[in-house]
Amino acid sequence: METVDTTERLRTLRKLMKEHEVDVYNYVPHDVSVLLLIDLEFISGFSGSAGTAVITSEKAALATDGRYFNQASKQLDSNWHLLKQGLEDVPSWQEWAAEQSDGHKTVGVDPTVITAPEARRLTDRIKKKGGAQLIGIKTNLVDILWGDERPPRPHEKVSALDIKYAGKKFEEKLEDLRKELDKKKSAGLIVSMLDEVAWLFNLRGKDIPYNPVFFSYAAVTPTTATLYIDESKLNTDVVPHLGDKVQIRPYDAVFKDAESFGESLEMEAPIEGKPPTPKQKFWISTKASWALSLDLGGDEKVEEVRSPVGDAKAIKNATELEGMRACHVRDGASLSEYFAWLEEELTNKGTRLDEVQGADKLEEIRSKKDHFMGLSFDTISSTGPDAAVIHYKPERGNCSTIDPTALYLCDSGAQYLDGTTDTTRTLHFGQPTDMERKAYTLVLKGVIAIDRAVFPKGTSGFALDTLARQFLWQEGLDYRHGTGHGVGSYLNVHEGPIGIGTRVQYSEVPLSVGNVLSDEPGYYEDGKFGIRIENMIMAQEAKTNHHFGDKPWLGFEHVTMVPMCRKLINEKLLTQEERTWLNEYHREVYNKTKGFFEGDKRTMKWLERETSPIHVIELNLI
Repeated sequence: METVDTTERLRTLRKLMKEHEVDVYNYVPHDVSVLLLIDLEFISGFSGSAGTAVITSEKAALATDGRYFNQASKQLDSNWHLLKQGLEDVPSWQEWAAEQSDGHKTVGVDPTVITAPEARRLTDRIKKKGGAQLIGIKTNLVDILWGDERPPRPHEKVSALDIKYAGKKFEEKLEDLRKELDKKKSAGLIVSMLDEVAWLFNLRGKDIPYNPVFFSYAAVTPTTATLYIDESKLNTDVVPHLGDKVQIRPYDAVFKDAESFGESLEMEAPIEGKPPTPKQKFWISTKASWALSLDLGGDEKVEEVRSPVGDAKAIKNATELEGMRACHVRDGASLSEYFAWLEEELTNKGTRLDEVQGADKLEEIRSKKDHFMGLSFDTISSTGPDAAVIHYKPERGNCSTIDPTALYLCDSGAQYLDGTTDTTRTLHFGQPTDMERKAYTLVLKGVIAIDRAVFPKGTSGFALDTLARQFLWQEGLDYRHGTGHGVGSYLNVHEGPIGIGTRVQYSEVPLSVGNVLSDEPGYYEDGKFGIRIENMIMAQEAKTNHHFGDKPWLGFEHVTMVPMCRKLINEKLLTQEERTWLNEYHREVYNKTKGFFEGDKRTMKWLERETSPIHVIELNLI
């Protein structure tokens, strides 16, 4: 991880700020757009996937969460102050920006990369701190700074997703959405999240690395459906797929059309002394841009809602669930083959392999599996202290050699036509320390606790989070990331609105049958090691002896099929129930993946060793 000198870039940006009459400029990457993340890295040097930059005439700050504290501290130069979000007495980026506006200063932001609710809250903070106002600058100042050197917007082809993978026709999805619009008396919805557009129309693209989505918007009314996209990007199968049910309009036309939508709303008869109000409002997601809200006519004509498309997408249909099961078996076999190969290379042959060479080998193995479409994110192949960087990314030619005497953490995933995978395993190829074995086992106990959880319908992931942390907490330990995130079906590997963790939004949406999410507690010691174990789990109805409140009870089905590291498990810390769970899990992994290793003695021997049963305590019950 190299530090970039940002002195000249910041000097030029401050000149642009002066020209646009703003004293504080916020750069807020929004959604999954790689272009925005590239912009953030360009201005700050920080390459993580979550961060916000705030620049004043004299200062610059970057805010990020606990996953990236270590990385940001290494990548930011002396021009930047790191705001470690979530720590006590550390201001949020909004608070810091508002503080800098004291003295009637103006704060500027690109309205296409901040949501309307965020803009309102920031405006309130600015005024309370003595600032002048928040203004939207439609020309992004970082884009101007970058000039012609800025990478162009990707122009990859978009294809239709076969119904045998999608499981539901897009016409049925539109019908369901229109029923929701009618139920809530809404004039229509503008869909701005890329994965929601892709899911809604059963289309997939390649504009964003690792995410099969494409730059687009959509608008759905009771009688029309419009896809905003550069038509030259569409493969020959897309137009017949959409037929006459969907109109195609240029990508940038959405903002002009939004103005027309707002102007066309039928108004109520005016009441004396009050301005007329629309009979219906247009919906946008709470994650939609401030720019869209303004073009539709602002608060009077817009209702911000949690996207009904996002909610529907998060509940997988039977075809998608079966695809998840199948792709995780293939993917699990790939990981077992890789770990067996890596162990032999490091310990038997003494081969020197760096972290990127390991990641490359894993991708090579995965690529031979049916329906493989690419990786779902950069493989986190990390050895020793590198594993303590939660979202570490090894750089080719500038990464560590894998140390067989240290912990090795591999967090990786793939995109398949029938599903998306995300699996983390931590291994040791030598002799782990007592602390490493203890920490690993405490993390494993957390994984098992989530997997075995049974809870009433209506429970959120926020409520389940402590189940995973309890064993670490008992030792005064913890981790600075969520316990689980939603996962798409051949879509984004991180998907809302559900998850397991302490984020407020995870308390707003209860878990439902059909949700697919990760189960991934961890533990990290900066400069020493990192441990994380991650399985994919699917919410399903649970069988219980009783039905208190006459409501359904839910549990989870795990689909990840990769052994735990036997060498790192301290069996003394496991209860009988946990030992039984582990043996049953390993038996399932062995039975479902062994067929991939006919003729592969190395992997078969490794699989048999890693899935061999541990001792279960016999209890004499009287």
